[in-house]
Amino acid sequence: MKFAARFHRMTACLAGAIALSACSLMEDSDTAALDIPESAAGEINQATMVDITRELSLDEFQGRMPGTIGEEKTVALLTERFEAAGLQPGNDGSWVQNVPLVEITGKDFAPLTITGGDTEMALEFGPDWVGVTYREDAETSLEASELVFVGYGINAPERDWNDYEGVDMTGKTAVILVNDPDFGTESLEGPFGGKAMTYYGRWTYKYEEAAKQGAAGAIIIHDTAPASYGWNVVESSWSGPQAYAQRGENAPPLTIMNGWVQKEVASRILSAAGQDLEELSALAKTDGFEAVPLDLTASTSFSNDIRTFESQNVIGILPGSERPDEYVIHTAHWDHLGICTAAPDGDDICNGAVDNATGTAALVALAEAHAKAGAPARSLVFLAVTAEESGLLGAHYYAQNPVFPLAQTVGGINMDAFLIAGESKDVTVVGPGKSQLDAFLEAALELDGRVATPNPNPEAGYYYRSDHFAFAKRGVPMLYVDGGEDLIEGGREAGAAVAADYRENKYHGPKDEFDENWDWSGVMGDLQLFYRLGRMLATSTSWPNWNKGDEFRGTRDEDCEAAGAGCGA
Repeated sequence: MKFAARFHRMTACLAGAIALSACSLMEDSDTAALDIPESAAGEINQATMVDITRELSLDEFQGRMPGTIGEEKTVALLTERFEAAGLQPGNDGSWVQNVPLVEITGKDFAPLTITGGDTEMALEFGPDWVGVTYREDAETSLEASELVFVGYGINAPERDWNDYEGVDMTGKTAVILVNDPDFGTESLEGPFGGKAMTYYGRWTYKYEEAAKQGAAGAIIIHDTAPASYGWNVVESSWSGPQAYAQRGENAPPLTIMNGWVQKEVASRILSAAGQDLEELSALAKTDGFEAVPLDLTASTSFSNDIRTFESQNVIGILPGSERPDEYVIHTAHWDHLGICTAAPDGDDICNGAVDNATGTAALVALAEAHAKAGAPARSLVFLAVTAEESGLLGAHYYAQNPVFPLAQTVGGINMDAFLIAGESKDVTVVGPGKSQLDAFLEAALELDGRVATPNPNPEAGYYYRSDHFAFAKRGVPMLYVDGGEDLIEGGREAGAAVAADYRENKYHGPKDEFDENWDWSGVMGDLQLFYRLGRMLATSTSWPNWNKGDEFRGTRDEDCEAAGAGCGA
């Protein structure tokens, strides 16, 4: 989940099999050549938003963990409401796409013991460290694995940066800083995008790279500011059942154990190795950093309950009236954390009312409004994906196995958690400047009399933390827009207070619950914006692309060229 967007341009023509034609790509600055139709306001039903958010947040849904009764209830509700909204089944007559997953639940955790010389620490699971295995093994055992501090754990040849250079990690455990080397800078200039986090700063990348290096374990040092969330989020999210994609043949290597340690704990470990965490952290930001063996070993063990199952993405479509084989996609994840670390009052159901019952309800509310207005030229797809909280697994599965070809998918809008904050003058754009979709956003905002505000926390890397990333990674231009913080009542101070309260007291915890007293006015304003965006894209003849130099541009160009009949050919 999380709070924030980016910009670009386009259009592509590909030579047809018979016609004499040429591919004509507009210059990035040539937004005047875009076809951006105006859109009337939509008739969006607030009762739909309230009713579905309330129902998905009930305790009987058990936090909507994939593979549980909560999933069964959620999928049943969505298929019923998609059909009532006027959609058609989106997967060749079916409302669902099966997503093969494995659930691994760790238990009986031994302490994480750190030994070497005169050092012997026994770290308690939960307060000091958390860890899981991605391997489908009944027993996990990390035995006397040498610890190596590898800075930010990044191997980026295109940036001439390799934190693993010169060290053989086979059988060892990488100790890794969270975020990337530019964290703490004030500008957007630097080898890793300055203040804005790159994908290299995400924990998913760090574990993947450690495994590629042959490491037996990977431990990330938690720090609230660069992680953008507190230890309570880590402890809650990494305890209990964990869902992963089922591994096929020739799957990439895996570590034995991936985990986190509290910053204070990491400081004690490094002190025992004769090192200083702050000094090593500063050194890790410098060009030419070399990994530091710590002359300590780590050991732990735990058991795993393993269950393989199929979860489900839910897909509905409003077929286009003129160009039904061109698709505009709306995404939101229906899942949450299920049974999680209990609050002081004993409540242990992470209901996920804001995250992301609101976004899931928005899919239905927007579908109703578009169906009522009549089908636009292009098809509108409404995709509720599973297992976002486990690493965007449902979205990645769809993007790898698309029901509708990605080269025929014009672009999309992702909705992940509508904060209940009242009406605002702005919206927060996560990752602005990435694609030409921003020109559509600007036009829609003008119609609504609002403005775009860049994400105030680009260091949190929100663009890489929600379902749109799975599509962007495979070339499809995607917008991720959050509610604004410049509230009509109270301004930015009030908006920041709402966001901070949610992040600190409710996010990924049992207190993210539905409240009958919520003020829905701000959410309904945001939905009106998303309605206009969807309508504009679905009636336009343009095909947005990523900006030149964006990391996703090459993938889109190659995909469109290979498709032959895609991307506006």
